[in-house]
Amino acid sequence: MHPEAGEQSNHPAVCLSICLSSLPPALCCQVGWLVAMAGLRLAACAAVAVHLCLLLSPSAALRWLSDPKPESAAGHGSYRTAYHFQPTENWQNDPNGPMYYKGVYHFFYQHNPYRATWGNGNLSWGHSVSVDLINWSALENAMDPDSSFDINGCWSGSATFLADGTPVFLYTGIDTDNNQVQNVAFPKNASDPLLREWVKPSYNPVIALPDDVVHDNFRDPSTAWLGRDGLWRVAVSAGLKDGTGSTLVYRSKDFRQWERNAEPLYSSDNSGMVECPDLFPVAGPGDQNGLDYAPSNGAEASYVLKQSVMVTLSDYYVLGRYDDAADTFSPVEADNDCRTWHRFDYGHVYASKSFYDAGKNRRVLWSWANESDPEADYLARGWAGVQTVPRRIWLSNDGKQLLQWPIEEIETLRKTRVGLLGAEMNAGGMNEIIGVAGRQVDVEVVFEVPSLEGAENLDPNQLLDPQRLCGEKGASVLGGVGPFGLLVLASGDLQEHTSVFFRVFRHEGKYEVLMCTDLRRSTTRADVYKPPYGGFVDIDIEKERSISLRTLVDHSVVESYGGGGRTVITARAYPEHVATANSRLFMFNNGTGAVKVSKLDAWDLAPAKVNLPGDGLITAASSTNLRQAY
Repeated sequence: MHPEAGEQSNHPAVCLSICLSSLPPALCCQVGWLVAMAGLRLAACAAVAVHLCLLLSPSAALRWLSDPKPESAAGHGSYRTAYHFQPTENWQNDPNGPMYYKGVYHFFYQHNPYRATWGNGNLSWGHSVSVDLINWSALENAMDPDSSFDINGCWSGSATFLADGTPVFLYTGIDTDNNQVQNVAFPKNASDPLLREWVKPSYNPVIALPDDVVHDNFRDPSTAWLGRDGLWRVAVSAGLKDGTGSTLVYRSKDFRQWERNAEPLYSSDNSGMVECPDLFPVAGPGDQNGLDYAPSNGAEASYVLKQSVMVTLSDYYVLGRYDDAADTFSPVEADNDCRTWHRFDYGHVYASKSFYDAGKNRRVLWSWANESDPEADYLARGWAGVQTVPRRIWLSNDGKQLLQWPIEEIETLRKTRVGLLGAEMNAGGMNEIIGVAGRQVDVEVVFEVPSLEGAENLDPNQLLDPQRLCGEKGASVLGGVGPFGLLVLASGDLQEHTSVFFRVFRHEGKYEVLMCTDLRRSTTRADVYKPPYGGFVDIDIEKERSISLRTLVDHSVVESYGGGGRTVITARAYPEHVATANSRLFMFNNGTGAVKVSKLDAWDLAPAKVNLPGDGLITAASSTNLRQAY
């Protein structure tokens, strides 16, 4: 909204909405909200109603901290991101082997260098380098399928540092018989900080397909770790012939000869095939420092085991204890069906992979976000797949879950800032945030909830399926305490918008906070996958009386972090209005009770340099030169 809107109650626009002119401001706002959110073909009426809402609502009296400016209209018609990692062209999926080496960040990824589709899975390892995890330069593929043990695809794997600091890959190859086997690769010149060439020894595979494992369900070796006995361990996903989904452990003293452990690291008859395993230690509650794999962590260290589940296409993790003598993992307060564990992201991501960043002593998480529009569209665009913004992860203060937050380097892209303090949104209130570009923005907002009296009752069964609950209780459904939140990638008439919001429920004398990202109005296109996503936020709203939301918008990606990173939702959106008009940004409250916005900051984000063709940076001979080139 315009900063002077609160002083314009006599604006001529009020006279245009005859049908609403006699209504009280709160009810007027509600009617205007429902007209806009219902997606009716009454754009003019909706626009007037929403504008009237802004003019009459007490929540329009906002304290702006900077002057608004027009949004740039450049770059419409493209869903390509500006600061998320993606190759120059063609297909990418799983993150592989991220590492920090000799002052340079390396990111490897599953890549089809010929088409913008997965094709027949005959994939390479794409390779890019960076000094800040934000700006990236593309190198030649690290590995291509060119040997008998990987001729049908160099699939996912991980990077490990040997005792002398040399990096090594463990990865899955699809061999000449289409069996999945595990291979190793070493840098041709370990003194090269860019690690431009890799060598695959002829003695591959180092782990052959076991007799009890399905031939095409044996893959994704984890980062290896060293036990107190001096032996290396690695976890490999396996679908057993008896139907069990398992994560096997192998030991080796030389990274060449590997022996299977008698007990698996994970096994379940219920979850189906699990893949892309990740096992790593975490520091104590509230400690944001990362831990590398090391025997010195001790038997009492907390570990995280993560699994990607094929049947749900979601990533799950659990806290527990790892026994490096028996090479077994015991979840804490969780059963063995990983689909009941915590989710890294309640939205559209998969195949996440973490690494220890020795440069900044932190653990960083990557995740793949696939496209949600038809294959024909991304073939026409010439690219498919993005990675989420790298996230720092650490154990929450109560030790119950991991917290996630965009790495601090993303803030170097911040430009124009718009802020407000002390705003109040009454029932049906909606305010436009003017002064930042709606398609490339970073928003942080803190909502205060003065009263929980109107919280709706929650059926116990609704706790089991937050995504369905978000569908039933969308942003346009009037509530008690909420829904309140943001509308992003919104068209001027609100026919298109993605809503990110909270809603508070009462359950057995306590309160539950639901977080949703609803894509159902994100585009008027019918051929796009646009579900609601949702997850509960583990926060004591009765005690705190406030909850934070941070949302990163990047053209076709919406990443949202609720409650300080307790719940994260990533979504892909494809609005049609961006071809001819700007996107807009709103905050709203569709509950019966008032919500205060104690603080809001929004920034335009500059584009990062992400694998730009011909950027000249790949000729840098050292990490110092690479750093100077950015």
